[in-house]
Amino acid sequence: MIGWILYNGQLNSDKIYELVLWLKKTGEDYGLEMKVVKNNELIMLFDEHSQPLLKHVKNYDMPDFVISWDKDIPLCKHFELLGIKVYNNAEGIHLCDHKGAMVQAFAYENIRIPKTILAPMVYSNSEITDFTFYEYVIKALGLPMIIKEVYGSFGQQVYKVDSYEELIACVKAIGPKTHLFQEYIASSHGKDIRINIVNQKFITAMMRVSETDFRANITAGGHALPYEPTEAEIQLALKSTEILNLDFAGVDLLFGEDGPILCEVNGNPHFKSIFECTGIDVSKNIVEYILEDMR
Repeated sequence: MIGWILYNGQLNSDKIYELVLWLKKTGEDYGLEMKVVKNNELIMLFDEHSQPLLKHVKNYDMPDFVISWDKDIPLCKHFELLGIKVYNNAEGIHLCDHKGAMVQAFAYENIRIPKTILAPMVYSNSEITDFTFYEYVIKALGLPMIIKEVYGSFGQQVYKVDSYEELIACVKAIGPKTHLFQEYIASSHGKDIRINIVNQKFITAMMRVSETDFRANITAGGHALPYEPTEAEIQLALKSTEILNLDFAGVDLLFGEDGPILCEVNGNPHFKSIFECTGIDVSKNIVEYILEDMR
């Protein structure tokens, strides 16, 4: 079988490319023919014919499956329109990529998340002049609170504000970018749990801890410790992954005072840190699942 690993050709990130090459080697170790493909090497073509076309500038043979290590949702959807299986699927990637859409996907599903308010849309050529809405946000969520841009990775684009003045300054700085407001979970300050799920099975977990930041992300200065999750934590991770219809995921949980709280689900989980922490190579679980699923 031929597999493509898709990544963003404009993103000059050694961290991402290392994971892509890691997945490539793992696939080859299992006897697969793996190609590393940039999204900007592909041309999505539509014309008067009923079926869309996809052209590769290097004329690679079309794959049997694609592992998307990117967030180019229209391109993933294009593969699906051509009948090519994508891991993870386009809708799942979208729900993980857009934190507001993720929150809405959990509506009526009894997923415990921080109390969340989605910010009203602001046009790019508009300026915020009416701040009444933000007074309601403070009444509903209290202070301090967390503000998140809906697009962001590695704990970036996440802000903690302690006052009305800080909130307004943050909102003005974010401007028209879509964002949301969340309840601050003080019991999880500087620590969280990352649980890796593949094919609705618990694989491994670590706890991330920071002594210098409210965020526990390793990129933000945190460090990882092996962690044995409780059954409640595992079940919350499994259920959230199932709702988002993901083949594999890294699920981040917060320490609530009376049980785990879902922070977010990552459809492109970075498995290097958890390998260094636990010795478990999640890329093997991903490739083994793909082999099983493609039979």
